[in-house]
Amino acid sequence: MLGYLLRRLIYAVPVAIGVSLICFLLVHIAPGDPLVAVMPIDATAEQEAEMRAVYGFDKPLPVQFGIWLGNAVQGDLGKSIATGRPVGAEVARAVANTLLLAAAASVIGFPLGLLLGFMAGYLNNTAWDRAITALAIGGVSTPNYWLGMVLVIVFSVSLGWLPSMGAGPGGSGDWSWDWAHVRHLILPAVTLAVVPMGIVMRTTRALVADILDQDFVQALEAKGMTRAGILRHVARNAAPTALSVIGLQLGYLLGGSILIETVFNWPGSGYLLSVAILQRDLPMLQGTILVLAMFFVALNLIVDLLQSVIDPRISRA
Repeated sequence: MLGYLLRRLIYAVPVAIGVSLICFLLVHIAPGDPLVAVMPIDATAEQEAEMRAVYGFDKPLPVQFGIWLGNAVQGDLGKSIATGRPVGAEVARAVANTLLLAAAASVIGFPLGLLLGFMAGYLNNTAWDRAITALAIGGVSTPNYWLGMVLVIVFSVSLGWLPSMGAGPGGSGDWSWDWAHVRHLILPAVTLAVVPMGIVMRTTRALVADILDQDFVQALEAKGMTRAGILRHVARNAAPTALSVIGLQLGYLLGGSILIETVFNWPGSGYLLSVAILQRDLPMLQGTILVLAMFFVALNLIVDLLQSVIDPRISRA
């Protein structure tokens, strides 16, 4: 187990370096000059050159990447071109809000997806199976930004039950564990949970239905094992694949929430990304994308380790 852990950690290093390189290059190949937002219209060539030197844009791309990566390893992601504030502090606050939203969506989506998927697989080819499958397909097929707007119209505008914007009263971005703030979390969390719930539901349903048709299940039944004991074996065999899908969906919750956060004006990393894109704020874009990508790499590593704990055959392979 220790050897497997060390191998996975070693494999994660080049992946992290490759991801950081892609993050750096993607924002540089986009058209436009990021300094346009902070330079006056009548800026002279000397002023433009001075501004480029301040932000390090006067150096070749390989040198810029080396400096940026070295500073990022030390926790320094630079300063925002648009606001002049440290990128690290802005990203830390936004990512914390996104993690809160993703955690709430996970609590809603994953248990329901696993439970309903297991039920559909166990009740294969019944009315319950068809109803749950239709629900899963509807969840996967529904655009989450459209669903978010519908929920706002119904529960915020028409009924007035839940707020539609911000993370706190008055559109505040500061979070506190009280009902006034939790109310702001409900609609974006439900909206964000729908697609992962549908994917987990369909995957679990297919896994359980396939495992129940295998020979070892019939052998357990022939030996007289109870239905509860058989279901435990089915759950243990389905767990590694289901866990892998959940890990991927956690990455989606972290990185794919940009539309949801924009619809609900949630002050997370997705909203920060959308603002940085509109402002051509390269340091903010690079820092946000890098932090989210590192979270995704870490999630994959954790999922691999959990899979090896559940199924030792993975680590032996």
